[in-house]
Amino acid sequence: MTVKLEARKIRLEFHQPRSGARLLALDDISLTISDGEFVSIVGPSGCGKTTFLNIVDGLLAPASGEILVDGVLVTKPGPDRAVVFQDASLLPWRTVLGNVTYGLECQRRPLREARERALYFIAMVGLTGFEQSYPHELSGGMQQRVNLARALVMDPQILLMDEPFAALDAQTREAMQEELVEISLKAGKTVLFITHQIDEAIYLSDRVIVFSARPGRVREEVKVDIDRPRKLRLKRDPKFHALEDIVWELVHDKAGAA
Repeated sequence: MTVKLEARKIRLEFHQPRSGARLLALDDISLTISDGEFVSIVGPSGCGKTTFLNIVDGLLAPASGEILVDGVLVTKPGPDRAVVFQDASLLPWRTVLGNVTYGLECQRRPLREARERALYFIAMVGLTGFEQSYPHELSGGMQQRVNLARALVMDPQILLMDEPFAALDAQTREAMQEELVEISLKAGKTVLFITHQIDEAIYLSDRVIVFSARPGRVREEVKVDIDRPRKLRLKRDPKFHALEDIVWELVHDKAGAA
């Protein structure tokens, strides 16, 4: 398969002004993600998962190493990448349709084209009939669907998702996981997904990358060899539980964390 995203020996340090010390956050992160692949990163709290995502997006510059998308060096955010954050951060004065078209309007796309594209992705995320609703009229799960449609409508090559379901209740979170499995297949995007929840990572992903405790390093890659499409009942399958045990041991084994 064609490599879509490559990280080469990413290292990042933070200067701590009060103490004058330097904190090593990420050390020698190297990984590849193929075109159309869904990859999740898990690891102990504070291991640098979100920091790495911000480097991939171009919001942070590494101290050394490089990120490439289709072989091109990433130096800043670009239209080939879109981020879906934990907080939907919708514009409260805009409807669902208005929020989804906003990015296209900023690009000065023709209004008719922007509306047609927005309606297509609103339907894809299951919000047909809510086009004229405002964010305060939507549940948390529905707001995140708008957030996802807003990212997809820009036609990025890579979706970067930073714990997008963390603020949702358990039942809504699982429903959104099932929706995302279907949406990612329909949209055909490469996805890099950050989560603390091991079962979520396994259920969604083709591969799960486990980071060590800080400084974050790639400790292990676990292939999820389970056919798609996937339904939530998969989480009761012994094969699923076996993978969950493997990843859990890797995340929580402090002896091998460094």
